[in-house]
Parts: sequence; C-alpha cells; structure tokens
Amino acid sequence: MTSPRPTTTLWRPTGPVELELVRELGWRAWPPRLPEQPIFYPVLNEDYAVRIARDWNVRHDGAGFVTRFEVDSAFLARYPVRQAGGETILELWVPTEELDEFNAHIVGRIEVVHTFRPAEEHA
Repeated sequence: MTSPRPTTTLWRPTGPVELELVRELGWRAWPPRLPEQPIFYPVLNEDYAVRIARDWNVRHDGAGFVTRFEVDSAFLARYPVRQAGGETILELWVPTEELDEFNAHIVGRIEVVHTFRPAEEHA
C-alpha cells in the first residue's frame, strides 16, 4: 500500500539496545533519547549509515544495524539537511522534544536492512 502523501526514505545506524526498543515499539517508532542525547540523527544516505553501523556501532555496542524507514516529506521540510563531513554525509537533526511528533509522521514500519557483527578472530 502506498502513502497518499510523498515520503522520504531515511536510514538510522543503531546498536542492539536501541534496536530492541524499536522492536518493543512495534517497529513503528524510535525510543525516547537518553539525557545525554539531545538530538535524534537520522541520515539521508544508506552508505553513510552502513559506515557508522559497521565501523562505530560494532566496536562500541558489539553489533551494528542499519534501519530504513519512510517519513512524510512535508513534515521533514522543517528540518534542514546538515552536512556532517563529506559531501554524502548528510543527516537531519531532530530535537529530542520533537521525537514523538517525528514518530507520528513515520509511514509504515522501520526495517532492518543490514546487520554487522565483529569478525571472528582466528588463533
């Protein structure tokens, strides 16, 4: 079923703890941020999400996942695209106090599209 309104595809690199919270929310919302996380950062580029999940989440969280989800494009227009480094390192900055409203504009389900785990070490 397609949405009557245009949507934008976003990606979110995440670790196992956040992914479990998304699962508990029925794959339809992102969990509240922790006090030290005042901004929610979805990204606009799958390759950028893969690099974060593979290179950062695996090292720091023991596993990394890339999720993909759709958000109402008209709603997203309130968030300017931020370039966080190179030309393809693009993200949105959603203040934590707006996350419930952001979640209400997710269309469909949040999907896991890539999984990364540490490479097994051989003796």
